[in-house]
Amino acid sequence: MQRDEDLAAIERAMIAIRRSQSRRVLSRLAPPGDQTVFGVLDALEELGRPGTVGEVGVALGVDQPRASRLVARAVAQGLVIRQADQRDGRRALLVLTGEGQSYLADAHRSRQEMFARAMVGWPEEDRRGFARLLTSFTAALGTLTDEPGRSSLE
Repeated sequence: MQRDEDLAAIERAMIAIRRSQSRRVLSRLAPPGDQTVFGVLDALEELGRPGTVGEVGVALGVDQPRASRLVARAVAQGLVIRQADQRDGRRALLVLTGEGQSYLADAHRSRQEMFARAMVGWPEEDRRGFARLLTSFTAALGTLTDEPGRSSLE
């Protein structure tokens, strides 16, 4: 019976997280600017290498035309540049600019400050355990929810 109560508590917590994300709570903590491109920057950072519009689209769960529009906005704002793919001249690779990297660093700082405020009073051991368990949980959940052929960048 306890197992069912634990799973119900986890479900409620995940719903609360989803609701806060649908209100874009974290993106509002990003530096001032066009929040619609924030996901592009996060996706490229998570990828850890120059990426394509298609990879950004997969990471954001949007179609190719929407991804192209988001990337174009990020490029227009100087946060991302397009570079020719040396292996395939038909493809353009997306690279974060210095300004894009600074924008992300500011966003990380803001988000982490919010998380720290939410955990004020937590013992360091609890914070460390929560980080380990949440990371493990999201990785395991991702393996169950990712569609075949999709990236796990989400």
